[in-house]
Amino acid sequence: MPLLRVVGTDPPGRACCGPQSNVHVGIQIRRDPDQVVAADVDPATFTAEIEVVDRDGMLDLRGPCVQGRPGDRFVYLTWGEVDADGGFEMFRRAKLMFDAVDADTLARGRGDDRVLEARLGLTDEVGQPRCAAVRPPLVTWSVTSR
Repeated sequence: MPLLRVVGTDPPGRACCGPQSNVHVGIQIRRDPDQVVAADVDPATFTAEIEVVDRDGMLDLRGPCVQGRPGDRFVYLTWGEVDADGGFEMFRRAKLMFDAVDADTLARGRGDDRVLEARLGLTDEVGQPRCAAVRPPLVTWSVTSR
């Protein structure tokens, strides 16, 4: 099965939300954050299985990290505070929108040896964790081989 790889650079840092904060980020798998790393890891890389399929004459995505309805699919990067016991309290999410990936790139993403890769900066224009819907030019999509 192909992979989705999200590579985040320029992290905002653990203390971006105040001197006592312990900010982390992970990819959301189903309803839970996964592969959580501190918000000072550079680059932060997350992977998940995806599948590019034909659906009613259009390319669509499936997989445990894929959220949303057909035609409005996305993957979440989930930002949260990690407490002393390792608990993760989500406070913000970024939606990497698949509708911004051109059809040729999606088509090249088919095949077990393929990786659909998203590259983005994790810090927004005011020094906070990037959130909301993320589309080019804030994210760059490409396909590579494993």
